[in-house]
Amino acid sequence: MLIPVFKNRTMEPQIEVNFTNSLIQEFERSRIARLSDQSNAEVIAEGVIDAVEYTPGGKIEGAQTGTIIAAQYQIVVRATVTLKRASDRSVLWSGQFAGERTYNAPQVRAAGINTVNPLYNLSARRQNIEVIASEMMSEAHDRMTENF
Repeated sequence: MLIPVFKNRTMEPQIEVNFTNSLIQEFERSRIARLSDQSNAEVIAEGVIDAVEYTPGGKIEGAQTGTIIAAQYQIVVRATVTLKRASDRSVLWSGQFAGERTYNAPQVRAAGINTVNPLYNLSARRQNIEVIASEMMSEAHDRMTENF
C-alpha cells in the first residue's frame, strides 16, 4: 500500500502533513496492510483536504465599549480518501469525512493581567487541526478495512 501526501485544497498551509502522517500511523499500528513504495504497492490511498472552516462563537463584550469579540472558535474540516488499485487506478473504495473541534479564543482583558498573544490563535488552530486529523484518519482506516 502507498499513501502519498494528501492534496490540500484549503488556504490553511501544511496541514496535509498531519493527515498523511495520521493515516500512515493507523496502518502501521493495525498491520492490516504493509506500506511500500510506488513500484511495489498494490493499492494507493489518496487523500484530499477539501475544506477548513472557522466559525466564531460565544460572543462577549470587549474591554472597550461597543466592541464584541468571539469567546471561542469552531473548526470544521472536511476530507476525502480514495483507495485505488495501483495497476489500473480503478477506485476500490471512497469515503468522505468531517471532523470538528472548538477552542477558546484569545481574550483581551486589563493590561498586564491577560493580553492577547498574537501566536495563540495560530497555535490553537494547528493543535486542534492535528487532533482532528488523527480522529478523522482513524475513522478512515476503520471504514476502509472493516471488511478485512
